[in-house]
Amino acid sequence: MNLRRPTKLQYAAVPACIALYAALCHYTNSAAEAPGLGAVLALAPVIALAAILAWRRTRPLVALSLLVSAGLLVYAAWPVFEKNFSLGYLMKDCGLYGLLCATFGRSLLAGSTPLCTLLADKVHGPLSPPELRYTRRVTAAWTLFFGLIALLTLVLFFTVPLHVWSFFSNFCALPLVLLMFVAEYAVRRRVLPQATRAGLLATMRVYFAGHS
Repeated sequence: MNLRRPTKLQYAAVPACIALYAALCHYTNSAAEAPGLGAVLALAPVIALAAILAWRRTRPLVALSLLVSAGLLVYAAWPVFEKNFSLGYLMKDCGLYGLLCATFGRSLLAGSTPLCTLLADKVHGPLSPPELRYTRRVTAAWTLFFGLIALLTLVLFFTVPLHVWSFFSNFCALPLVLLMFVAEYAVRRRVLPQATRAGLLATMRVYFAGHS
């Protein structure tokens, strides 16, 4: 079945939601009177991801039982979550970038296909030997990048005021990821001038289409 391609409005809604979420997170880290909102924002992405994975990987009854149990746990420990919501932000951010680092890094192990090689091959494969070497190096670069972001996020949390850490986490980390994409594209144009080029959106569409 063919899926409708997202509209421009849908594409615009994604960065708008991300920006709103970042602004609200920074507000809760900067304003002492919003611990409840901070706890909700810290827990919501984790619970949503866990719900999606449980629903897709287990039977509906098992998934429902897990979600109800998680809800009861959150309800019972809500005062603790409210008091320590900033730690929730930290674990969420470090967990995300750490997972990305591990995902890219694991694909570099012997017997595995580097993740960037896999993506490039799905978009315009088969790849030439220079492209295979380049995409392996790019995968290593992304592994190092995400590892450094996770480490910097952790170090800043314990060494600078909370609002400073929050500004980096909410308004600097993602732009750094986008800057990394731009830098990689510029390097690719120079290193592989004859290679077929595809944008990030095209790459991601092909990748997720193959995993649907």
